Amino acid sequence: MEIRHLVSFITIAEELHFGRAAQRLHLTQPSLSAQLQKLEKSLGVQLVARNSHEVRLTPAGREFELQARQIVAHLDRAARVAKATAEGRAGTLNIGYNLPASRHVLPDTLVRMTERHPDVVVSLWEKRTGPQLAGLSDGSLDIAMVYGHPSTSDFRYRKLLHRVPLVAVVGRRHRWADRPGVPFAELQGQECVLFQRDQCPAMYDAIFRAAAQARISLSVAHHADDPGATAHMVSVRPLVGFASLPRAISMGMGSPGSGSVAVKLSDPVPTLDLYAVWRAEETNPAVAAFLDCVESADAPEPVPSLEPAQFDDARPMTAAAIR
Repeated sequence: MEIRHLVSFITIAEELHFGRAAQRLHLTQPSLSAQLQKLEKSLGVQLVARNSHEVRLTPAGREFELQARQIVAHLDRAARVAKATAEGRAGTLNIGYNLPASRHVLPDTLVRMTERHPDVVVSLWEKRTGPQLAGLSDGSLDIAMVYGHPSTSDFRYRKLLHRVPLVAVVGRRHRWADRPGVPFAELQGQECVLFQRDQCPAMYDAIFRAAAQARISLSVAHHADDPGATAHMVSVRPLVGFASLPRAISMGMGSPGSGSVAVKLSDPVPTLDLYAVWRAEETNPAVAAFLDCVESADAPEPVPSLEPAQFDDARPMTAAAIR
């Protein structure tokens, strides 16, 4: 059975006249009759009955017409989707992101994406930088929104946000908990809790770069995989952890009922940039479509949309206060 035979049969069913059907299909009547005969032979049933006065569908022909129309319609849709996918107007897209991307990049970008490419199905996955880059490598993610950019030539990247600040995280009983801020040099001699570098290389390096600028060495006494675990550990032990300011705000550090407090750091303030990262040898056209919808950072200013957060009852910490 060939698709052209289905199309020819549907045209015969619509016209119920071989001459007009052949004319529509730009065929001769003998060629059209031959196609119908091949179709009927492949099915083993008679689809069309005709004599010198009329052409009509048999009961089998009427039922087959319904099924043939569905088949041709599905094939037409498959062709349109394939073309749209090749042009980045349809398909699927798996995007990894972190908290600043969720708040300051994705909302407007997804609106533009939906308006311009409504047939692209977008799936979102919140992960730390390391797992996102691993997802790019194994193909489970198409785009990563991460702190810092990889140095390998396997990836390409674009800066999205400038200078996301980091803060110290301590328990409410820690001697820093009531201070408006601390110079980074005061971390000398403090036992710290830190994540493994592969979880977020850019944040890890920013912390140690700040230590080097302050001419101190950090004492990493414990490890925690995520900010939530860090908050739990500092709430029960006299440790110092680290978090981005957006994460500290989202976790309500310093709010009533929270066991942890975020304290601003200075001299220097460790900061991070947010990047979109994708594979250098990308074959998914929807990636380019998505990147066209993303607004890149175009001026070296601190993140302007970070809202002030009340970290404790007496003292607000803002993005402006921390820079």
